[in-house]
Amino acid sequence: MSQPAVGRPAVRPLVARTRAELRDVRADLAAPVVLVPTMGALHAGHRALLQAARAAAGPGGGVIVSVFVNPLQFRPGEDLDRYPRTFDDDLAMCADEGVYAVFAPGAAEMYPGGQPEVTVDPGPVGLLFEGQFRPGFFGGVLTVVLKLFHLTRPDVAVFGEKDAQQLALVRRMVSDTNLDVAIEPVPTVRDADGLATSSRNRYLSAAERALALTMPRALHAGQRAAAGGAQAVLAAAQQVLLGEPALAVDYVAVVDPQTFARVRPGQAGPALIAAAVTAGTTRLIDNVPVLLAAGPRAKGETRDAPNR
Repeated sequence: MSQPAVGRPAVRPLVARTRAELRDVRADLAAPVVLVPTMGALHAGHRALLQAARAAAGPGGGVIVSVFVNPLQFRPGEDLDRYPRTFDDDLAMCADEGVYAVFAPGAAEMYPGGQPEVTVDPGPVGLLFEGQFRPGFFGGVLTVVLKLFHLTRPDVAVFGEKDAQQLALVRRMVSDTNLDVAIEPVPTVRDADGLATSSRNRYLSAAERALALTMPRALHAGQRAAAGGAQAVLAAAQQVLLGEPALAVDYVAVVDPQTFARVRPGQAGPALIAAAVTAGTTRLIDNVPVLLAAGPRAKGETRDAPNR
C-alpha cells in the first residue's frame, strides 16, 4: 500500500483486533513488511517512526502499527489505568503516514492464558538503570515485542532512540534468539523547547514542564564537555541537574550504547549520556549521544547523581 498522493485523502488503515484478523491482513502484504510497535497515544515522535517505516517499506511493502498498552511492563501503582488512550487520533495519524494496518488487540488476545508464566529474561542489561528503578519492566517489554514479532512476522521493526536501553535489549534479543528481523533506529524527536516527545508529557503542568527541561539542558551540557572525557561529561550533566532541587533524579550516567555499562575514566569513543528524572509526579527518561575524548584517568568510578 503506497503513501497517499499529495492532495488526496488519506486511506484509513485496516484495523485488526484479533490474531485471526491479523493473519488475514498479513497474508495480503508483500515484503518488506515493517512493524512499528506502540502503546498508542501517538505524537510527533511516533510520526517520525511511521515515516521511517513507510520509507523502509518502499513502494511494494506495507507498514503495520501495533497499538497495545502492555500490562506486563507496568508495576502496581504505575499509570496503567491512566495511560492515555487516543485510538481515533492514532488511526488518523496512521492514515496520514500511509500505514496499511493497525493491530489493536486487547489484553486477553495477547495473553489468552492470563498472566504468562513464560516470559523473556532480559539478562544483566535489564537489571541496570531503568531495570533497577522499574523491576520487571524489560521482561514485560521484550515478552510483548517477541509476541508481536511472531504475530506480524515483520522484515523490519522500527524503534525510537529515546528509549535507548530498550532498543539495545531488543537488538540483543533479536541476535540471541536468531530472529530474522532488522531493527531500524530512529533519532529522538524533541519539542521546540527541547523536551523529548513522550506520551507522558501531557501529564505535566506548565510549571512541571519547565522543571523537566532541566534534563535536556543537563544532557547537552554533558555533550559540550566531551573533550574532557567521561568524567567531565558526567560532572557537567550532574551540575545542571543538582542545581534544580525540585527535580527528583533517579540517575544520570555515561554508558556504552550497546551494553549500558558505565564508561570507565579515560575511555574514549561513542557513548550515551542517559538520565531519568521525575517532575511533579511524572517520570521521564532521555539520552543524547556523545563522542568522548580520552580525558584524564582517575582512581575509582565516577558516582552517578544521588537519588533524591
